[in-house]
Amino acid sequence: MEQRPCGKSGIEISVYGVGAWSFGGGEGDYWGSQEQAEVERIVHAALDMGVSYFDTAELYNNGRSEESLGKALGARRAEAVIGTKILPQHCSRKGVREHCEASLQRLGTDTIDIYMVHWPLQERSADEAFEALMALQQEGKVRAIGVSNFTGPRMAEARVAGVDLAVNQLHYSLLSRAIEHEALPACIEHGIGVVGYMPLLQGILTGKYRTLDEVPWHRLRTRHFRGDREGARHGGPGAEEEIEAALDGMRVVAEELGEPMSAVALGWVAAQPGVTCVLAGARDVAQLQANARGCSLKLSPEVVQRLSALTDPVKVKLGPDLDYWESPENSRVR
Repeated sequence: MEQRPCGKSGIEISVYGVGAWSFGGGEGDYWGSQEQAEVERIVHAALDMGVSYFDTAELYNNGRSEESLGKALGARRAEAVIGTKILPQHCSRKGVREHCEASLQRLGTDTIDIYMVHWPLQERSADEAFEALMALQQEGKVRAIGVSNFTGPRMAEARVAGVDLAVNQLHYSLLSRAIEHEALPACIEHGIGVVGYMPLLQGILTGKYRTLDEVPWHRLRTRHFRGDREGARHGGPGAEEEIEAALDGMRVVAEELGEPMSAVALGWVAAQPGVTCVLAGARDVAQLQANARGCSLKLSPEVVQRLSALTDPVKVKLGPDLDYWESPENSRVR
């Protein structure tokens, strides 16, 4: 499994990273229940195939994701790079320390490899938050500092505070390309690794849905889809016509290559400049293996360009805002 650098941190992680949002889940949680025995099979199979990066957050299943991941790693902790995230509302000087300590305890480790601020700091002092994070780094409780969903100006706040960001975790897929307008170029310019999450857009890019009408309602709440759909809060028009046309074109490309559409979608993200890692969850070892294969798929420049052209209308329609859940007026990334 290819390993790529996380900015200037000296940390390298696998091009495929295991998203642990479902770990520790129970009935009623967003991704549904996942038994600990299955989590352990996934984690150990991942390590065996050279997958080194595991991504979680204090938010995921109210901390149970961190607990589940820590238990699954067990004696193999040293083989893994753990990334976890703190919510912005917890980023006071005192809050950063308390929540880091809580994550360390749940993970069963002395050090968090990459500790990220989950969303931009709207109501907290960036200087205070990043100074607190750097103090933890100096103490060895955090190896590297990262962010998630940060625009270029928001990343600049970290630089002003004296932080060399290792990564910026951003929503990136063939149908979610807002980061290409500004955030991705800023990451490349300043040597910040991009960790792309939701590369399969909650299963829509796997090819298992022939039409959007087949997609479960709770996966149609982002700005990709009409704002009058159940559970949506953005109120926008969506880009459903453009998305269905893009999906039709992608199926043709996948068939020509003799590859699953999911593998092509993952391979496209992994091929983009500036991308360090592609995050995708796995419900079982078979999904894990498929994801790892897709992230390692080497697409020709011609295929990459063709796929980009197919999804350009979606990129244009949805615009540059990185927050796909809220309206531009309520965006959490401004």
